[in-house]
Amino acid sequence: MGAIRQVYLDHSASTPVDPRVIEAMLPYFGEVYGNPSSAHRFGSRAERAIEDARISVAGILNCQPSEVIFTSCGTESDNLAIRGAGWSARHRGKPSRLVTSPIEHSAVTNTVDQMGALMDFDTEIVPVDKFGAIDVGKFTEACQSRGALASIIYASNELGTIQDLPLLSRIAHGQGMLMHTDAVQAGGQLDLDVERLGVDMLSLSAHKFYGPKGVGLLYLKDGVELAPSQSGGSHEHGMRAGTHNTAFIVGMAKALELAYEENDERLKHFRQMRDLLIHGILDRLPCAALSGHPDRRLPSHASFILHGIDANALMMHLDMAGVAASSGSACKTGNPEPSEILLGVGYSEEEAKSGLRLSVGLQSSEDDISYALDALETAVEKLGRLKREMAR
Repeated sequence: MGAIRQVYLDHSASTPVDPRVIEAMLPYFGEVYGNPSSAHRFGSRAERAIEDARISVAGILNCQPSEVIFTSCGTESDNLAIRGAGWSARHRGKPSRLVTSPIEHSAVTNTVDQMGALMDFDTEIVPVDKFGAIDVGKFTEACQSRGALASIIYASNELGTIQDLPLLSRIAHGQGMLMHTDAVQAGGQLDLDVERLGVDMLSLSAHKFYGPKGVGLLYLKDGVELAPSQSGGSHEHGMRAGTHNTAFIVGMAKALELAYEENDERLKHFRQMRDLLIHGILDRLPCAALSGHPDRRLPSHASFILHGIDANALMMHLDMAGVAASSGSACKTGNPEPSEILLGVGYSEEEAKSGLRLSVGLQSSEDDISYALDALETAVEKLGRLKREMAR
């Protein structure tokens, strides 16, 4: 392959911070350093920055600024939505059942599992089809049994499949249930208009759309009652205690603003790079099959099953060649266990250990894709040869 090139194709795990975002954040590390909750002018300047960020985010979500709650990440936002809705429903004597899917991020699945195991909540997992799309009929049946909340991911972090949230929201609301979505992967790429989506709660994390790590948000529709999962001060309308991270909140708002100002241009580039990857891999690797939905998928996302290939070994070979990728969910990288999401879609255990996720970004180029395809083909051939030799 010649000289080793550094090619980053793991943007679904995290993106680099846009230099314009860093520039917007810088004053809040040294110049505007007051506690936003303080009454003096130093605090007031920080508070103004946070409220300006809230207004900016609300404009993109098409909601009221008061409906935006700043958190530390998407995981915290998911936890707040699910625990808060469940606890609130139980406290008010309402149905407290939780409905979700087998392809959620672990921030959702582990929270729902814990509430079932330790707090005796009834839970139901609605099946998906082979592409990772929710079975609408089964979802309707699950909602007819009544409950507190349905939590369905907007776009799968592992498969890239996009759900029909407006439809699912209508079904949930028709049975008196709240609708939450983990929109972390969708942020910066898909429409976040909460009125069109019909959701009551929506979670985002800044580092998926060229903002800083360590900051996220939860859209909470006015009138929806949540029991806070983090107690302390009265920050964020009493929904999330703790001193605000002013710089990162400003950075997240700037990153989201840029993502939607430049949305058409970005998505065109993502799709071009993604399609080069998909066509190249399917043409060059006989063992490869596309996973996730063939059309209704994230613009930046390509995922595959590489039959007979151990994904963890593949990641090591790609890394040595300078290519950053993921064996399915980034949270499972290096884990020898099969991907629970791929199992949930219906793949066998062996197939679920062979998942490959490649996700492009703003800096991805045709030369990067060409290099990655060569590196991938070389690694797959080498692993196949080793497997055949060991079987002798």
